[in-house]
Amino acid sequence: MMLIAVWTVIVPTLNAEEDWPAFSRALLACAPPDQVLIVDSSSTDRTVQLARQAGFRVHSIARAEFNHGGTRQLAAELLPNSDLLVYLTQDALLDGPDALRTLLRAFEDPSVAAAFGRQLPRSGASALESHPRIFNYPSVSSLRSHQSIPELGFKTIFISNSFSAYRRSALIEVGGFPTDVIFGEDTVTAARLILCGYKIAYVAEASVFHSHSYTARDQFKRFFDVGVLHRRESWLLETFGKTGGEGKRYLLSEVSHMREHDPFRMPLSLLHTIAKFAGYKLGLHEHLLPNAIRKRVSMHHRFWGSPYAQHAHKRSNGKSRRTNFNK
Repeated sequence: MMLIAVWTVIVPTLNAEEDWPAFSRALLACAPPDQVLIVDSSSTDRTVQLARQAGFRVHSIARAEFNHGGTRQLAAELLPNSDLLVYLTQDALLDGPDALRTLLRAFEDPSVAAAFGRQLPRSGASALESHPRIFNYPSVSSLRSHQSIPELGFKTIFISNSFSAYRRSALIEVGGFPTDVIFGEDTVTAARLILCGYKIAYVAEASVFHSHSYTARDQFKRFFDVGVLHRRESWLLETFGKTGGEGKRYLLSEVSHMREHDPFRMPLSLLHTIAKFAGYKLGLHEHLLPNAIRKRVSMHHRFWGSPYAQHAHKRSNGKSRRTNFNK
């Protein structure tokens, strides 16, 4: 039996009409409509109309106000009576009617502050698109804590807000989702929770279909943003270790996966790897670039028009951000 019964699903949306039929059908099979909050960034299609027709609560914001961390934190503040907050993205298709409740069972352990489920490749995904899901989301569940750092390193704080849940009280305790990061608000929050002594559960039995067919250009932009995050939040690498070892393991896994499932596209896989590496390295040196260039090579280009984008220098308060959450 669930120890905490009050939970709400939060979905940030922007022009979600194309994905809506399958998405809403799967969501309604898992959650009553009055337990769903849609935070819409001024969609120009029928997203809001369809959400209201489904019985979901809708909160609209200006598109310019969207922020990966800030918008999710706004939703948390709108739901003071919810003990658990479930976050989905509009392109994550819940896998079966028990997906949400299976994920939420992780919170029967009072030390668990966050949980995330397995992400499976969407129907028709190529081998190149499928591999990240196979590598990052294994079939075995796990529980991560501060004691996991020596073994798992940076992987200790791996989590994805495409399908995750948080104990609201713990989320508020660590200051909520950060509003001043380009993306990766889930990673930063997971790190804070771990440093506060909480645990993070990976629940392989709860899953969604969610993957992306990125081009090499997309990968360059995405990993540029990863580099920006790691530079500005340098305390993450200092505390949990660098990602180089995991990157090498990923590369070897992808080579093996492509050789077995799609050997003729291995050159494309190599091109993607080069794009990721180049984008990441450039992101680590984003402070040397003019804002117009950063905006052009970033996947989350709207960030560079926000006040936080002006902080191009390396954070001087990284250490304090880290140690503030130690118990």
